[in-house]
Amino acid sequence: MSAPDPSTRPPAAADPSSPPAPQARVPLAIEDWLTVIIMALLALITFANVLVRYFTDASFAWTEEVSVFLMILLAMVASSAAVARNRHIRIEFFADSGPEKRQRALAILGAALVALLFILMAALSARLVWDDIRYGETSPGIGVPQWWYSIWLPIVSIAIALRAIGLMLRGGRPAADNPELPSSPEILDEERAP
Repeated sequence: MSAPDPSTRPPAAADPSSPPAPQARVPLAIEDWLTVIIMALLALITFANVLVRYFTDASFAWTEEVSVFLMILLAMVASSAAVARNRHIRIEFFADSGPEKRQRALAILGAALVALLFILMAALSARLVWDDIRYGETSPGIGVPQWWYSIWLPIVSIAIALRAIGLMLRGGRPAADNPELPSSPEILDEERAP
């Protein structure tokens, strides 16, 4: 009889002596609900366009432009949630190995660099918005003012930077998820077990 595969073994229970994950001052549910709303809008717009194309051999001209904007906004909102939960992209070999003190220092350094990047991005994109307004730029597809789309980039960049600063202040510890929402497949599997 062979030994059980470690990859199929259920995860170990959380250490009861470890302190609970700190709560974020601004609820993470904001990003969660924005994600749901944006995904629903994308689905509705795409479905309406498919129906119109099928029944009339024409299409809504505005759907592609609005869909691209919503997908970019969705990526930015999801980035904000990932930063707050400390789930942004990293090389796990370096980030999750070694002593806990080193792991925490790398998490704080990573959060500081993310904050710096998005503060810079907010400043540069604010200049882009100002140029769009000053020169009266219009969108290529439907001709609405371009700043209607570009104004969201500095706003969400500031939100991501603030989430990264919050992660830094928590010492690299991710904010606690909404207890009513499962946050990982392991939790879902544990809930399904009898």
